[in-house]
Amino acid sequence: MRLPLGDPRDALALISRGPVLVEQAFALVPRTLALLDSAEALLKRADALIDRIDDTRSEADALIVRTAGTVGSVEPTIERLQALLDSFAPSLERLQPTLTRLAETTHPDEVDAMVKLIDQLPDLVERLESDILPMLVTLRTVGPDVHDLLDITRELNQMLGEVPGMGRVKRRVEEQKEQDPREPD
Repeated sequence: MRLPLGDPRDALALISRGPVLVEQAFALVPRTLALLDSAEALLKRADALIDRIDDTRSEADALIVRTAGTVGSVEPTIERLQALLDSFAPSLERLQPTLTRLAETTHPDEVDAMVKLIDQLPDLVERLESDILPMLVTLRTVGPDVHDLLDITRELNQMLGEVPGMGRVKRRVEEQKEQDPREPD
């Protein structure tokens, strides 16, 4: 392989252009200095940007640490809530159609009435305990007395049936009942 050697004429052409090249080189010096100044300013801005990025990263790291602490403290609560929701899920699924129907059919006036009823419940319970329940206890003793009265009424009815002429009265009463069925027995 042959090494390329320059032509001596090329060297002469280069030497003849030397002063122009030197002038062009000197003309490039101010541009080069301006480029160096711009590069230096760009480096300063890049350093400032890097500093700001480091600050932001430090703040983000602190935020991540705080967030991790918060998440760590919330996790047991979330686990308890999840367990509670899991335990309520079957009941809520069974109640869902009922709750939907209740929501669709309940009028605000009915809700107001229910609130009034709930407000009156303590008074109703007190009256139930003080007035109605004692009366119901006395009704236990009334039952046998009512049976005795019914037995006596049957006996009287039988005795009246044996009185002469009562058969006709009884038939007349039955005929009147047939004519006017609105009357109670």
